[in-house]
Amino acid sequence: MKKIFLLLLMILTISGCGGESQDKTPAESEKKSVEKMPAPTSSADKKILVIYFSRTGEEYNVGRITKGNTAIVAEYIAQKTGADIFEVKPATPYPDEYEACTELAKKELESNVRPALARNIDKLAQYDTIFLGYPIWWGAVPRVMMTFLESNDFSGKTIIPFCTHGGSGLAGTEREIKDICPNAEILAGLAISGRTAQNDSATVQKEVDAWLTELGY
Repeated sequence: MKKIFLLLLMILTISGCGGESQDKTPAESEKKSVEKMPAPTSSADKKILVIYFSRTGEEYNVGRITKGNTAIVAEYIAQKTGADIFEVKPATPYPDEYEACTELAKKELESNVRPALARNIDKLAQYDTIFLGYPIWWGAVPRVMMTFLESNDFSGKTIIPFCTHGGSGLAGTEREIKDICPNAEILAGLAISGRTAQNDSATVQKEVDAWLTELGY
């Protein structure tokens, strides 16, 4: 009888240890999985620059503007990320009149010209992350912005495009940028309509905030 009692006690003890082991196994696996995940890089550890080209004057579906659509978005991104900011300007300003500007932009695109810059940037090398902003002109990056991209070395940098547009979205311009800057990492861009940029700051802020959060900024 005593032997039977000792045998039953041993069985219960082994069964209890097995249950404890099963409880620990998922927890240990979860802990190892978390440890293997790379910690997100804080934007505070990176030097960030917002570079943009924008235009004022007569604007389609908006009227005459004194601050460019892309400039509005660029300034908000810089404010949210604590970035420095640089405006790309052509040596010869684009026409204020909408039709004249679009005709010139079309000729530049068809000829694939590179308009001269009013100035280039100093000390680009110190920045890790570049938010790159531009309007969509004829489904493409404005040629003056292409001049800027080709005039500087973006190797090893992260480029994050954003644009303002009249209905085209990014229009494949991320690929244009990648072709010009093959040694940079190009992240998912953001497109905001020009009308929204001018007339609905709350929506601009909401869309930019969501985009930055998704990117980890």
